[in-house]
Amino acid sequence: MKKEINIFIFLVGLFLLFYFMPMDSALFTGAILSGFKLLNEYARQHVLTCLVPAFFIAGAISVFVKKDFILRYLGGQAKKIVSYSLASVSGSILAVCSCTILPLFAGIRKRGAGLGPAITFLFSGPAINIAAIFLTMSVLGVKIGLARVISAVFLSILVGLSIQAIFREKVEQGGLFTEEYQEVKIGKKVLVVFFLAMVGILVVNGLQINQTIKYSLMILLALVTAGLAIFKFKQETTKEWLKETWSFTKMLLPVLFVGVFVAGFIMPFLPQELIQRIVGSNSVFGNLISAVFGAFMYFSTLTEIPILQALIAKGMSQGPALALLLAGPSLSLPNMLVIRKVLGNKKTAVYVLLVIFYSTVAGLIFGKLF
Repeated sequence: MKKEINIFIFLVGLFLLFYFMPMDSALFTGAILSGFKLLNEYARQHVLTCLVPAFFIAGAISVFVKKDFILRYLGGQAKKIVSYSLASVSGSILAVCSCTILPLFAGIRKRGAGLGPAITFLFSGPAINIAAIFLTMSVLGVKIGLARVISAVFLSILVGLSIQAIFREKVEQGGLFTEEYQEVKIGKKVLVVFFLAMVGILVVNGLQINQTIKYSLMILLALVTAGLAIFKFKQETTKEWLKETWSFTKMLLPVLFVGVFVAGFIMPFLPQELIQRIVGSNSVFGNLISAVFGAFMYFSTLTEIPILQALIAKGMSQGPALALLLAGPSLSLPNMLVIRKVLGNKKTAVYVLLVIFYSTVAGLIFGKLF
């Protein structure tokens, strides 16, 4: 019955939206066209040559690098340099996104992970997932894309070490309880060539070379990838890879399309003068506002990128843009509520403040350098 009521409310809301839609307003119709124009730009410039290869890489990571194998090194017996280093890059290794990082965080915390490494894992996971890295570079530029990766890794360790130092928690001895790691029996050389071919597609796509040469190289690398999957992998392994790729794609791509449309839709409504006044310069206030906005707003995975693209087009400075990129994916109000259940009020509050503070500082430094 409750489900039927929810469907009824949704249909009524949809009807009212269409009924009162101000189609006579030039601003509103222009906003709709702006949304579809940005969608068209993404479909032409970023989906096939950037996102699709990234999804295939994420699927391969999920198959060939097992989560339990990674997470066992975050336990109390692991060396600090190993646990923090691994936690800081596990977002890309595990291909986690913002919707999957919270249960993973809660799980490793419950099973014995230290507070510091668990926090490092929580911060870095959504910030450096494989699709976000390449899409940021493709849409916003290589400089801010690299700054996002380097800053996320560095700040995640800094936040983890800071919280561990503040609360001085002693981790109980004993590793994490994990399932036995089942290695996929494929030669290391084959796997190296397989991953290099997929990453090569993304690298070649970013090169400023003749279009015919570029697309010929990309097609060749795609054929190498497909050939290895067909002739060198077992059929079950290939199916698992494609299944993981499809799972990642259907989870993220629809949300990204909605986010891109919304970003394009709101562009005509954003007053350029206001944005330039608040975040148009690399000031402490501008970076802090961006970090706070990012921390409390909810960004589905990858949607922060088109939203930032719209804000930058309206005059947002590079420093505040990076501050939002760091704080946005790692925090949100729903995210904070879940973290609070795992860590409690005090640790959650300190975590939020540290993320905002370090994101602000990182934005300031990046803005000064570039």
